[in-house]
Amino acid sequence: MTQSLPVAENRPGWDDDPTVPEWTGYDSLVGEATADACVIGLGGSGLAAIEDLAERGLSVIGVDAGRVAAAAAGRNGGFLSCGGAMSMVEADSSVSAELRALLYRETLAEQQRLAQRLGPDVVRHTGALELAGLPGDPVDDGEEEAAAAELVRLKAEQEALAAIGVEVESYDGVLGQGFFTPDTALMNPVRRAFGLASMLPSGVRLHEDSPVTLVRAGLVTTTRGSVRAKTIVVAVDGKLERLLPQLAPVVQTMRLQMVATKPITPGRVPCGVGYRAGYEWGQQDPAGRLLIGGGRDHFVQDETTFDDEPTEQVQRWIDSAAARVAGEPVTITHRWAASVGYTEDRRALCIQVDDGVVACGGYSGSGNLVGPIAARAAAALALEGTPPPGYLRSDLPS
Repeated sequence: MTQSLPVAENRPGWDDDPTVPEWTGYDSLVGEATADACVIGLGGSGLAAIEDLAERGLSVIGVDAGRVAAAAAGRNGGFLSCGGAMSMVEADSSVSAELRALLYRETLAEQQRLAQRLGPDVVRHTGALELAGLPGDPVDDGEEEAAAAELVRLKAEQEALAAIGVEVESYDGVLGQGFFTPDTALMNPVRRAFGLASMLPSGVRLHEDSPVTLVRAGLVTTTRGSVRAKTIVVAVDGKLERLLPQLAPVVQTMRLQMVATKPITPGRVPCGVGYRAGYEWGQQDPAGRLLIGGGRDHFVQDETTFDDEPTEQVQRWIDSAAARVAGEPVTITHRWAASVGYTEDRRALCIQVDDGVVACGGYSGSGNLVGPIAARAAAALALEGTPPPGYLRSDLPS
């Protein structure tokens, strides 16, 4: 008989970091409001769009169904990874090596911008490992064969990164086999979002707990109010195609699940780690806790869903992965999940969907740096008609 999962809190482990400031929050939107621009979504991309629009001199209202960073922006792995979700060796053929190199440089600049604004206590420049298989002995021949095949892919990826000037070095150690890139930084994503929200220009109006029910040219309707605005930026990742059904052909919502543990051996995981082409990912925070997620590829049909509650089968997989990464038994303290948008070629979206309405999302699990870039591109597209760079998708299928 299968044992039940150990009891843990059903909420993000990031929230219990003692360095996360107390959040007083913002009122819901009630009644009619007017502004030059309205931004839907108060995660990393939405906050970037709000800042950009306000700095252009526009009056801005931002709304979210929950609190700041309540969705994927505060429930992800906390990686500030350069280059986005596109593999250097498996990206869609329409995305040239030059465009991938440009995206890498743009995301690195975004990471440096965040570090300058938020400081080293929030943005930790640890680097990250990309590894073939989980540490320890493989559980069966299938796992061993998959790790060997992934190691071949990682070597090609390493060569491709080096070819565009990225610093990268081989790794073979207690955490696995693969390569190390020093450009990746780590953070607590909730601290990032709260910090950026507190820095927004005065005059910006934010409304939490205001689910959007309708988006059309010039109008955003919520459950208790509405905003009339000439410019509308929809900065939503997971469940984007539910809010804007016309985007269903290009983005699909998936569930990503994570856990947090009690502190493990200090220094066991000195940097970010990603396994099996990113199907597992994790970091050890300054308090010694391991925050790790993954397992989606083993349950793809179940994880293609709008439901963002953790499930026993995936959580059981992550528990096992956590113990292997920690190199010791672990005690799980938190379990949670998030809805994230995926695109077929892993390009983030920046698409005009109506007059003055532009949507960005579909970050394929790597939106912490690409998201703000896509959001600023969305603002430029909505206001000036500036075409987004080619590493973003800006068209719907004909």
